[in-house]
Amino acid sequence: MVRDVGSVARSLGGEVLPGAVEVSRPVESIVPLEQFSVLGSARFATLVAAPAARLVAALTAGDERATLLRDAVLVTHGGGGALRAGVAAAGVTAIVATEPADDLVLPTVTSLLAVDQAAEERAVVAAMRVLTLAARRGGAAGVVAELAHRTDGWVVLLDRHGQVITTAGAGGLHVQDAQAVALGRPVRIRHRALQVHPVGPGEDISAQLVLAPRTETSARGRELGSQAAALIDLIMRTHDSSRTERLGRSVMMDVLLAGGSGAARLLRQLGVHEQSLSGFALASRSAGIEIERLLVPWLAELGAAQVFTEQRGVVSGFLRGDHAEEIAARVEAYSSVLYLGLGGEAAAEALERSAAEARQALEVARADARRVVRYAAIPTVAYVFDRLDDETTRRIAHLLDPLARGGVHGELTETLRVFLAANGAWGSAAATLGVHRQTLAGRIRRIETETGLSMADPDDRTAAWLALRALER
Repeated sequence: MVRDVGSVARSLGGEVLPGAVEVSRPVESIVPLEQFSVLGSARFATLVAAPAARLVAALTAGDERATLLRDAVLVTHGGGGALRAGVAAAGVTAIVATEPADDLVLPTVTSLLAVDQAAEERAVVAAMRVLTLAARRGGAAGVVAELAHRTDGWVVLLDRHGQVITTAGAGGLHVQDAQAVALGRPVRIRHRALQVHPVGPGEDISAQLVLAPRTETSARGRELGSQAAALIDLIMRTHDSSRTERLGRSVMMDVLLAGGSGAARLLRQLGVHEQSLSGFALASRSAGIEIERLLVPWLAELGAAQVFTEQRGVVSGFLRGDHAEEIAARVEAYSSVLYLGLGGEAAAEALERSAAEARQALEVARADARRVVRYAAIPTVAYVFDRLDDETTRRIAHLLDPLARGGVHGELTETLRVFLAANGAWGSAAATLGVHRQTLAGRIRRIETETGLSMADPDDRTAAWLALRALER
């Protein structure tokens, strides 16, 4: 904590004679009378030490120093009537009758302030570690929330135009106060300890951080506010290249799933010249494992192209056959539980089916708690596509007969195919079909009603996918 005038007096065993400086004002420094020539911040007290007789003489000298002494705090071992009368007449705050002698007052107080300053610095360093972690996890909003907690106050982050970016503590109740002090508006401020910390250097200010610590004169609050503003500036000015990468990969996957010559041409541009690839879908049982960061070095070690994207904790993409087997071996050997679904090989111009197979295999892996599942090795799939005759295949396809109109499969069947290929992702399926999510939801309800299948049941979704595959044969 920062020592105030009262706590210094108690430490010295002295008596406080009240005057212009409040007893609660924090102490900034102590100087001998002969070195006193200027006051520091009006929010902090400057102590002036000297024997009583010299202090009385200085107060009555009528010079500039006498005027400055009226806003300082005098400290002395003496406590006689002449000193008390002089202090009272000048309206000066003083600490008198200290236990240390006059020659020991200065080193004693200097030592007290140094110890407190070291403690403050340690507290600020510890708090900055937490603020940095908050920045990594929660960005600017995380820094603001942690700053409010650390100062036991409220915080408002405004943009350069005074508009609110985020608040913490009771900041939402004090937005007008924050805007007034940040923009210099003539509005009454209800909190006299508001601090404004510019976010950004010099003229290039991107935002303003307004802080109201509960301890109004806390040096720690000012230091943390300044450091938090620097962190927020770094966050706001840092370009997120990983976000750009993820967006690029998502667009790339859209092209590959659309198929055709455009998909084949994109693969060649990526350095992938194989005529066929296998879809894969990789996920983790633990939310603490970032699959994308895990997969990138694996692919780099194999020399494989990074043809994948991440959505809702599942990384989906395409690999050539031998690379798919290498990734499967690593998944099996990984210390934490990972789940991998592998689709069958498909031509570069028609990869959507293999991607859908990989997602179906991933669902089976999760349901059966198996690390690696290959779509072709799922017993029902192998049976249907490797061993059934044409008649049995037609019987499987009949499951979707209620969706046909006049014996022809159309809108509902295509909706089911797109929905399953998107692994039940409503937004993605609706975008592919070019319809609103509510329209898609209505079609899925009709499909469930007419076929008796539930799209919430993995077995029913697998059966529907098998029927769709049977229709293609």
